[in-house]
Amino acid sequence: MQQVRKTSIRDLHIHTSELVREAAGGSVIVIERRGEPVAELRPLTGSSKLSPAVRKRIRAQMEKVWARMPQVPDSSHIIEEDRFR
Repeated sequence: MQQVRKTSIRDLHIHTSELVREAAGGSVIVIERRGEPVAELRPLTGSSKLSPAVRKRIRAQMEKVWARMPQVPDSSHIIEEDRFR
């Protein structure tokens, strides 16, 4: 049975590393805003169970998708320009 812990967005901001370690250890962290649940931080499951063949197939499919996406220039210059406005 997973342990469930509630925490505020503020505490998540302050204690991110600790909460991620808890979640990686099996706990579910419910994030609340003004006392209302808005998100969960939980351990990943199943991602490491993919066989190398499945991972290779997924990678090949993703490369096809990436190839169809429009190529955009590096956005770092836009960020740099915005920084000095």
